[in-house]
Amino acid sequence: MAAIGNLRHRPVRRLTQLYTGLALYGVSMALMIRSGLGLDPWDVFHQGLSKLTGLSFGTVTIAVGALVLLLWIPLRQRPGLGTVSNVVVIGLVVDATLALLPAGGPLWVRIGLLAAGIVANGAATGLYLGARLGPGPRDGLMTGYVARRPHRSIRLVRTVIEVTVLALGWLLGGTVGVGTVAYALAIGPLAQVFIPLFAVAGPESPAAGRVAPQPAG
Repeated sequence: MAAIGNLRHRPVRRLTQLYTGLALYGVSMALMIRSGLGLDPWDVFHQGLSKLTGLSFGTVTIAVGALVLLLWIPLRQRPGLGTVSNVVVIGLVVDATLALLPAGGPLWVRIGLLAAGIVANGAATGLYLGARLGPGPRDGLMTGYVARRPHRSIRLVRTVIEVTVLALGWLLGGTVGVGTVAYALAIGPLAQVFIPLFAVAGPESPAAGRVAPQPAG
């Protein structure tokens, strides 16, 4: 496995993949927002804070990401380039995409936006995690907590965190709906497909230095 933050191995491929993934992640968030059918837990929270503060969705996303990153300090987590880039790039892209995408539309269009957003989110996750340049601040909070308390289940910790931010976001006026459920059901299988698909082989791997065969379809 390539060391997190070590760019000596395939830097062009990994940087391109990282920023493509982060940009696609921001686009996927905007698609789900414009669908109006429900958001993932963290984005329900971001949307609720946006309504409360009057700040743009992207600005709130950046601010929350920065605050979550500060929580890494007591967990002794070390952010990578991908972690810091995650905080900034996704928020900028989601605001830019929202400025281009009109709101509303017939239900079938909104369902299409939701489906496209969820699939794009899974692909984006595979791209930026596969670059091996550091997890997002929210994922790192979860894994860092479990690393410090190994008797805790990572699934339980993630569930507690996401239920908490979902409830807070809903109370603040964030959109919870069928899209929230669809995301929860689909993102695990999608990540399972896309993360291995886009994983960059480490320098010790026999596959390093050549293009790995891709599964059909």
